[in-house]
Amino acid sequence: MNKTKIDWATMSWNPVTGCRHGWPYCYARRTATRFNAGLEDPAPLAGGLHVLPEKIKATPYPYGFEPTLHRYRLGQPQNTKEPQTVFVCSMADLFGRWVPTSWIVEVLDACLAAPQHNYLFLTKNPRRYTELDELALLPRRENFWYGTTTTEAGQSYFISEHHKTFTSVEPMTGPLFAEAGGILVDWVIVGAETGQRKDKVVPERAWVEDLLGACREEDVPVFMKGNLAGVWGKDLVQETPRPLRHG
Repeated sequence: MNKTKIDWATMSWNPVTGCRHGWPYCYARRTATRFNAGLEDPAPLAGGLHVLPEKIKATPYPYGFEPTLHRYRLGQPQNTKEPQTVFVCSMADLFGRWVPTSWIVEVLDACLAAPQHNYLFLTKNPRRYTELDELALLPRRENFWYGTTTTEAGQSYFISEHHKTFTSVEPMTGPLFAEAGGILVDWVIVGAETGQRKDKVVPERAWVEDLLGACREEDVPVFMKGNLAGVWGKDLVQETPRPLRHG
């Protein structure tokens, strides 16, 4: 696990890397491509998937942004004794439709084996959460937080009475109003686009104000990412749900 500059987590952990969403705002793809060693896997799995039982020193992304299970990293949460808030798979979508269920189970089991940490998961495929929960494979723990990436109104996100849920609105590309019945997640993170991509998305202040107002009505905490400072100013609202606070 590594210390992270992500302002809503203290560490990132990437037992799985790579993604096939083709998302235009993806900073992770740009990072992985930059450090791609261009190595050939002598025994890739079906579907172009890769498994690394041991670390390859040349690069953390030996197969670029192709989905890869770094099995040697699964013990890292247990080896980190001080409680952390861990962003799981910041360089992947662990719940992407191409990810084998067995990989997801291995990662979740590694989290269960180190209960001292909080674990934050984030996906653009929230249906996978539901599918796994129906199979009794999605832990219902206070320290497991299941997030959905959204960018504007009308997008689906994971809602559950039995799990801690959040949505990460990044980049905010338009107004995002509460669903009928109010805000249905336990936490909202909102930000502008990460990175220095040409034509990067910058949200309008009015969109952020409307979202903040809707969250205030439902007493849902809001965390504004640092990259919103240019829109909102220095007095960013950075609220963390009580179960995620250490100490």
